[in-house]
Amino acid sequence: MQHENMPKSSNQKLKLLYILKILSEQTDEQHYMSAQQLIEELAKYDIKAERKSIYDDMNQLIDFGYDIVLVKSRINGGYYLASREFELAELKLLVEVVQSSRFITLKKSKELINKIEKLASKADAKQLQRQVYVANRVKTANESIYYVVDDIHKAIQNNEQIIFQYLEWNLEKQLVPRKEGKRYQVSPWALTCKDENYYLIAHDKEENKIKHFRVDKMGGIKVLDEVKREGGDLFKSFDIAAYANKTFGMFGGTEEIVTLQFPNALIGVVMDRFGKDVSIRKRDENTFSVRVQVAVSGQFFGWLTGLGEGARIIAPTETVKQYCDYVQRIMRGYENEIQS
Repeated sequence: MQHENMPKSSNQKLKLLYILKILSEQTDEQHYMSAQQLIEELAKYDIKAERKSIYDDMNQLIDFGYDIVLVKSRINGGYYLASREFELAELKLLVEVVQSSRFITLKKSKELINKIEKLASKADAKQLQRQVYVANRVKTANESIYYVVDDIHKAIQNNEQIIFQYLEWNLEKQLVPRKEGKRYQVSPWALTCKDENYYLIAHDKEENKIKHFRVDKMGGIKVLDEVKREGGDLFKSFDIAAYANKTFGMFGGTEEIVTLQFPNALIGVVMDRFGKDVSIRKRDENTFSVRVQVAVSGQFFGWLTGLGEGARIIAPTETVKQYCDYVQRIMRGYENEIQS
């Protein structure tokens, strides 16, 4: 066997790093690597090693702080990297978040998941791959969303405004600018997720009010250097979570405090929608009511209708009337079909 004091390859200085790479990719609690197997793997990188040097290398890595475990067994013992930056359960969670995020494109989802897999051993990466079902998920088509988010973060950090076009779908299934390419100038203050979409919460200069925009429908974004943000006073007392909860589907509407009545079986739905802090009042053995602030809109009415006849608005009277008018307008649209 050739000794390590003989001429060395240029990779020899990187020996410890390659050992870490091999252990990270090929070992875990169920998969070990013997000193001889490590020597063979190192040879693939043109690095020569002997058993004694492997033992010394492992001690150095352990002294430095790496959690490398030696399993002693005559049959299949060896070394494995015990502690990693992320546990397998955590990586599975990250993969699921990427998969379920509508605002991340299919292409970018696959790229991110491939990177997440590299944080695990090859054996664990196979478990992550078996978990991937991206193809049939509804995803945004806006490939530039990563850069849009990055520009928004830069503007927030630098206290600057942005300008962009707002996009919408046409019948040819293309994302095209709204309002003949009008440029929106806003002061970005926060990014938030709601109903599987990503939204920018911003101060609109033209209307002097807080508005929200779907990030995957923002195009041609430009940070306005040296143009300082506005609307700081409005955001001092602004509760993003409350804003998102009362704005159904993130569609705006007139804000109202309404009293809603539900059958007891819908308590979980109400908690999911309004949070654990919502005030609940028992009305009788079968129903309860809540008093909440919502943005009264077609989205709110549609959500309520979807819960069935047991879900009702009971106050204020004007909102009850608006809801009845909403349902009746929908019914009138079907009158001809029913009569024929």
